[in-house]
Amino acid sequence: MGLFILRRLGVMILTALCLTFIVFFLTNLYPNLEKLAKTQGNQRMSDEAVTSYLEKNGYLQPLPVKYGQWLGVLPGYTHEDPATGKITGRCIDTGMDPADAPRFCGILQGDWGFSTVFTDDVGSIIATRLALTGKLMFWVMVLMVPSALIIGILAGMREGSRLDRSLSTFSIASTATPEYVSGVIFITLLASSAGVKWFKGTATSAADGATFENFFLPVLTIALYGMGYIARMTRASMTEVMTAQYIRTARLKGVSFRNIVLKHALRNALIAPFTVIMLQFPWLLNGVVIVETLFNYKGFGWTLVQAAGNNDIELLLGVSVVSVIVVLTTQLISDIGYVYLNPRIRIS
Repeated sequence: MGLFILRRLGVMILTALCLTFIVFFLTNLYPNLEKLAKTQGNQRMSDEAVTSYLEKNGYLQPLPVKYGQWLGVLPGYTHEDPATGKITGRCIDTGMDPADAPRFCGILQGDWGFSTVFTDDVGSIIATRLALTGKLMFWVMVLMVPSALIIGILAGMREGSRLDRSLSTFSIASTATPEYVSGVIFITLLASSAGVKWFKGTATSAADGATFENFFLPVLTIALYGMGYIARMTRASMTEVMTAQYIRTARLKGVSFRNIVLKHALRNALIAPFTVIMLQFPWLLNGVVIVETLFNYKGFGWTLVQAAGNNDIELLLGVSVVSVIVVLTTQLISDIGYVYLNPRIRIS
């Protein structure tokens, strides 16, 4: 198991480097850099002024060099103004003596860059917004996972029954309805003057203090979409297990149906849903973009939209790092958990 984890960690690091390099390459295309220069200066900047700004801030260096500086494995760039002799650079903060500045200042050193939109440190912004999305994800999982498992197990216990058909129809309908459709319906029916105003149509105030009134609708919107998929996977797995030979043997021995489900079928039936549930974490982190924007909840997904819409390169790169880490970590946990849940799997 230890060798398996080490091997997977090596693959994770290599994958993370490849994915972040692709994002770094796309965000550092010259049109994006030109747009950034004009955003920080003015829209009527000449080509010479744009080139001067990009050179001063180290954007015209070779791409591998810039990527190494961003990671923190290469020394940060420096630039000396020929007119004033002032030295600026990636690792030199305002008012700092260049001689006292560190040589390396990248992701590995905890320096995530500076956001041009929020005018704040990228690491601080991501930590704040990620905590807000984490709160949303927690309550979504609390509502979604138990509900989906119960629906899937009840539907799969007696395949073809009226209960199975009803719950399967609900699962398919919830999965087939996008969040932006169900969210608008909930706002119209439950949070506007056109319907019953039980909830708030915005979750902005939930960032300071989440209540049932201002936080339930975004939680329900996300949970309902993911609930159907997990329930269908659980139902399919439960149906397959209930037709297995050892289940038939237990029935012939006179074991009660309740004990057959709880003691014999449930553990094996949860192997496939466990993998699906673990994959919900990266989906929740990046898939809440629509819901957070719709309900104006200023979490991780909302920050991603703001960074992309305003060409905030450093913030986009920081968001991509977090997304990659979450996806790869959840996949590792999923693989390890799959091995423990299914003793028939052997690690060579």
